[in-house]
Amino acid sequence: MIIDFHTHIFPDKIAGRTLDYLSGIINSRPFAPGSYTGLRASGEQAGVDISIALPAVTKVSQIDSVNRFASRYLEGPVISFGGIHPQASNYKDILHDIKSMGLKGIKLHPDYQDTYFDDIRYERIIDRASELGMITVVHAGADPKCPDDVHCTPQMARKVIDEVRPENLVLAHMGGLVMWDEVEKYLVGQDVYFDTGVVLDRMPQEQFIRMVRSHGADRILFGTDSPWADQKNFVTILNSMPLTSDEREAIFSGNAMKLLGL
Repeated sequence: MIIDFHTHIFPDKIAGRTLDYLSGIINSRPFAPGSYTGLRASGEQAGVDISIALPAVTKVSQIDSVNRFASRYLEGPVISFGGIHPQASNYKDILHDIKSMGLKGIKLHPDYQDTYFDDIRYERIIDRASELGMITVVHAGADPKCPDDVHCTPQMARKVIDEVRPENLVLAHMGGLVMWDEVEKYLVGQDVYFDTGVVLDRMPQEQFIRMVRSHGADRILFGTDSPWADQKNFVTILNSMPLTSDEREAIFSGNAMKLLGL
């Protein structure tokens, strides 16, 4: 089984223009249409059994609509998490509602939410989500939106881990996109998961293997960041890595199945 723990979908009526807008920001073209049907087709072609869709809430006013859309995908080939914004004062109620909808986790994107990850508001959200048994996935490291102003550095993530001691925290992009030396210094060995979203074709393979072994293959989740990466290509890349069969199985699906309770 293969579970892609880091993908994105949008409602059909806005998927096209949303991807056009984001393409201009990140200077990259998508590999899939960004819709449910597009992600499902991409996954089938790649041999991915389940894709986890992670919504990024950029304004408080989007929370209800984003989570209503997410609640349509609770099982099957696409499972969505919910979304929340740090400026929402009623975060406990929102998290309770997300949990009640049957969504297994939330996505935070500090860059698009214009909030640094060690902000007390994020710490409160993560702490409460942890109490509720929910998974929290965070964009970590650099982002093309604001490459010179990183909102979740490895140092910030370590501060949150030390202060909150959250359960089921996932730092995307191997703990910090293009900041992997700092990840090795501050985060490797901590009680946190890393996903491989959009890094397998750009991160030095030697460093990736070293981090898998030093952090533990049981805390690495396969992810692509589709539609911004080709799911089939990422499956091929991971299959070509000099990993043991146990390591590969854990990364492809074993760890995700435990987190998701599947």
